[in-house]
Amino acid sequence: MEAANGCCHSRFLYDTHFCSHIHRTSVFGKGNAYFNLNKKQKQQLLTSHRLSTNTETSLEPARCAVRFRPCIDIHKGKVKQIVGSTLHDLNGESSTLITNFESEKSPAEFANLYKRDGLLGGHVIMLGADAASISAAVEALHAYPGGLQVGGGVNPDNACKYLDSGASHVIVTSYVFNDGKMDIERLEDLVRVVGKAKLVLDLSCRKKDGKYIIVTDRWQKFSDIALDEKTLDTLSMYADEYLVHGVDVEGKRSYHDSSP
Repeated sequence: MEAANGCCHSRFLYDTHFCSHIHRTSVFGKGNAYFNLNKKQKQQLLTSHRLSTNTETSLEPARCAVRFRPCIDIHKGKVKQIVGSTLHDLNGESSTLITNFESEKSPAEFANLYKRDGLLGGHVIMLGADAASISAAVEALHAYPGGLQVGGGVNPDNACKYLDSGASHVIVTSYVFNDGKMDIERLEDLVRVVGKAKLVLDLSCRKKDGKYIIVTDRWQKFSDIALDEKTLDTLSMYADEYLVHGVDVEGKRSYHDSSP
């Protein structure tokens, strides 16, 4: 499901038009790893990326492709790589939060790097809706207009602000999965505001009673929705893509959750 290597993440993304895409970043170490790749490594990565996003192949129904999508996780205005399962509400957070790495580079610097190398569809994730994180996210969107998606506290009241700031899509979880249940009325309201083509649903999940259950509110609350084929089919009419973290392995640099 999810492996994280520094500020570059391997994430499972489901294209609601065609098929799933697994984003592999095993070439990366930690921290500013992408900055530290040599020219040959970058060329190999970008060649793979461009081949997988070639129009002639990527538009074939039911055809899978491997793509790399970068991620900029922002916590209190800084780019960080955090063990996802240690994220909690603000009370007592500092004593429990496990941070693998904090970059000295700003989110906008990462955005400029991804723009230079032609990496589309990266995720800017605000791990908390504090003013510093919002400002840093907007700066990254301004640096790479149309090249990044943004998530973290997105709702109909602020979604257009992020799109106007340069986001290609907004990523949403907690607003739609409200109080542990999927709220179709809220989802429909969101689609009316931003349009299906601009919406990514974050279906991040944790394992419970042998099933992967969608979690919300910084991955602390279990919903009553299992991540399965029926759920993916139902939601495909509302969203352009899905983003799925395997929360139990998020940030642990252990590649993906391969348990049955």
